[in-house]
Amino acid sequence: MKIGDKISVLDEDISGEVIAIVGDEVTIIDGDGFEIQYTKKELISENDEVSDYDLTPHNISEIISEKQSRKNTNTRRIKPKERNLPPMEVDLHIHQLTSNTRGMDNYDMLTLQIDTAKRQLEFAISKRIQRVVFIHGVGDGRLRADLEFLLNRYDNLKFYDADYQKYGVGATEVYIFQNK
Repeated sequence: MKIGDKISVLDEDISGEVIAIVGDEVTIIDGDGFEIQYTKKELISENDEVSDYDLTPHNISEIISEKQSRKNTNTRRIKPKERNLPPMEVDLHIHQLTSNTRGMDNYDMLTLQIDTAKRQLEFAISKRIQRVVFIHGVGDGRLRADLEFLLNRYDNLKFYDADYQKYGVGATEVYIFQNK
């Protein structure tokens, strides 16, 4: 293959003239005047007969696998349903945090719940998790009030009631802004 040869692309309906060759890369100009780069393996000369060596099963399978590996570089598409699911849930009910509440008064239980919420929030921030749902239950609202007080101390987040259909009124969703 040399400059000026008429060539065709193996797997596309494109033909043109070779205008530059750099290593294994060949630049062609097609009939519409566009310059396109291909590897030598992707081109066939229109001037020459195809030799038996050029189309051995090994070369064909090599070309096909090379094409497929280029296609597999796409990222995984995230479904809309997955995009809306909160990636992290933290249940602050006391029976989820400790197996035995004997000897604990209300202050101790509330402190354990708030400390857990703070630790999990710090974990989410450090791991760059954007959304966290804290399940606190309805109760008399003391845990919810203390949780909101904790969340108000952070500048890089906003919080609001979580999805009513999934959690009812006993959960708060936190959105953490990611700094670049």
